[in-house]
Amino acid sequence: MRQVSRRTFVKATAASAALAAAWKFTPYLMADPLGLPLGVQLYSVRDLLPKDYEGTLKQLSAIGYREVEAAGFFDKTVSQVKQALDAAGLKCVSSHYSMDKLVPQLDSIIQFNKDVGVHYLVCAAPMPKGAEKLPAGDPRASREAMTLDDWRWCAEQFNQIADKVQAAGMKFAYHNHVTEFRSFDGTIVYDEMLKLTDPAKVAMELDCGWCVIAGKDPADYLSRYSSRFAMLHVKDFKITGPINPKKFPPSTELGHGTIDYHPIFKAAKECPLEHAFIEQEEFDMPLMEALKVDADFVRRFTV
Repeated sequence: MRQVSRRTFVKATAASAALAAAWKFTPYLMADPLGLPLGVQLYSVRDLLPKDYEGTLKQLSAIGYREVEAAGFFDKTVSQVKQALDAAGLKCVSSHYSMDKLVPQLDSIIQFNKDVGVHYLVCAAPMPKGAEKLPAGDPRASREAMTLDDWRWCAEQFNQIADKVQAAGMKFAYHNHVTEFRSFDGTIVYDEMLKLTDPAKVAMELDCGWCVIAGKDPADYLSRYSSRFAMLHVKDFKITGPINPKKFPPSTELGHGTIDYHPIFKAAKECPLEHAFIEQEEFDMPLMEALKVDADFVRRFTV
């Protein structure tokens, strides 16, 4: 038998380990229904990040997540955020802000996120016209009180915000909750937003879970407005009866709830999606264990 030097043995062992790791994840990647890197919205780990920012990101990476969407940076500097992301092998491709932060702080928000390397700035909560001048209150109550004129004003603002975001080399998108699907004399807010926002400027991030809670069909929207959707939020709920608008059903692990993702993912495959993020807001098991259940659900899903 030919003798092998220690150096050659070490190189061969490392190469074998890398190949084994690649094969380990290949079946999951091939079964990914959208053909996108596995992403997670960091609101899911909002209680852990302030305590251990870098460690939490590393745990997400170990589960298999490769992209994250921020929901705040917890007073971290650009260098601290980038260092933590690099250490975890993650990319922060999108970042959420409420409109009452975007309007008065847009320039600084753009600069921070551009320096981090974010691709998308996302408005995740609208506000009534003039609300930036009012004392902080309940965001959900504020959304519920919005008139159709308020929503139309928001659409105008989104077009203007998007101009600045695009000038900085990034993209702008809007993320829905439930109130976007209410109707004013037959006019559905979300449809009006799609009509009034410029498709060349404002993309949509469809939260499939909240769309279902609102009584609408995500697959229908993805099919009818396929060119508008650049990102998805993927989540599940335990829906056991009529929706109580004052107390929504609990969020749960993907596959443990009642949302059927087969028609949703089938429709989504026809959209120019760039990113998709798993999000879970309530947990029936230890948090990281739940996010692994979510990840495995998506990686093994076939359409």
